[in-house]
Amino acid sequence: MNAKYQIDTKENKEFLKEVRDGLLRFGHKFPAPDGSAYYMGDDGTPMADRPRETYCTSRMVHVYSIGSFLGHEGSEALADAALKGLQGALRDKEHGGWYSGLTADGGILPNKLCYAHAFVILAATSGLLAGRPGAKELLDDALEAYDRFFWNEEEGLSCDTWNTEFTQLDDYRGLNANMHTVEAFLAVADVAGLEEYRVRCGRIIDHVLGWASNNKWRIPEHFSKDWVADLECNKERPDDPFKPYGATPGHGMEWSRLITQWALSTFKDNLSAAAPYIEAAENLFNRAVADGWNADGAPGVVYTTGWDGKPVVHDRMHWTLAEAINTSAVLFHVTGKIKFAEDYAQFMQYLDETVLDHVNGSWYHQLDQENHVLGTVWPGKPDLYHALQATLIPYSAPDLSIAVAVKNEMQSK
Repeated sequence: MNAKYQIDTKENKEFLKEVRDGLLRFGHKFPAPDGSAYYMGDDGTPMADRPRETYCTSRMVHVYSIGSFLGHEGSEALADAALKGLQGALRDKEHGGWYSGLTADGGILPNKLCYAHAFVILAATSGLLAGRPGAKELLDDALEAYDRFFWNEEEGLSCDTWNTEFTQLDDYRGLNANMHTVEAFLAVADVAGLEEYRVRCGRIIDHVLGWASNNKWRIPEHFSKDWVADLECNKERPDDPFKPYGATPGHGMEWSRLITQWALSTFKDNLSAAAPYIEAAENLFNRAVADGWNADGAPGVVYTTGWDGKPVVHDRMHWTLAEAINTSAVLFHVTGKIKFAEDYAQFMQYLDETVLDHVNGSWYHQLDQENHVLGTVWPGKPDLYHALQATLIPYSAPDLSIAVAVKNEMQSK
């Protein structure tokens, strides 16, 4: 195996730095005049005919706040541009919270999404860490809105979707929004010192592990308002970008990493208490790899499987590879088990040979079963969040949110 793909080699670290620098250069054209983020095309050119969504804008604040720690020229201005969008055009000053996004002509996309609000929180924490103007106020307001409308203290979970006016709550409950809530709440605890949000993460995680351990470590994604799993949700539309049918191996990997981060940060002085969570994280990752990686005779992580572990949607999404890279690296460094290093090397080779666009830059966001570029779910290359994190998390402190870990590392040099 080429040293370029092997974890902890100088060659692999140099490879990831090249990829990272290319990603940060690729995204420079994302800001719309109002600060919301354009959807980026294959070469980074804005796709001005598409909606400009809150979650993408938030991700760009996060990405270029991290870029500022890395010394990438122009990062501060790009982070500030996206913060302008969150502080202005994307914010609902009448009813509170943030719109899902804006249409191409500036209209409002309907509904208020937990998913989007979690990313606003993440953006605010990264912006605050980077010293960006207005980030502290944004964080305060985002936490107030989230706690008021989405967090259910009695259940220890978050709801999913309100109407735009925050007067009607949808009956759907989902784990994708709760997963990104864990990510955001861990950042709140790390950046703002609000440890009650780390405690909330543990409550969410305990629910998820209960459902997963009783389902052969395949995580149910969709639920009723009473948190009864709906295992048949969207069976007729299995490749839905946010509510796909069946199990999502990429989410199994992502949960595995976040659970590991939470456990290590919560039980810093009691690793025996963290051990059951690390073991559960391994189970989630191993199930996801067994079901999803090279499951149909070609490399790549399939988007979804049925509850029998067999592929349903064979397409490969770039974010699933990013999470495979992140989690295999984290689990190797935490457990020392060689299997995870071997997985990492396979994922790295696939990234270099198939998913990286060596001509136009960034990563292909969707490939078909034969690894040909596809654009049915994710046309173009909308944002940099997953890909950029996959160049950093493999060599960052596993118990810290990524922006904190990167800033700490750069300050120590």
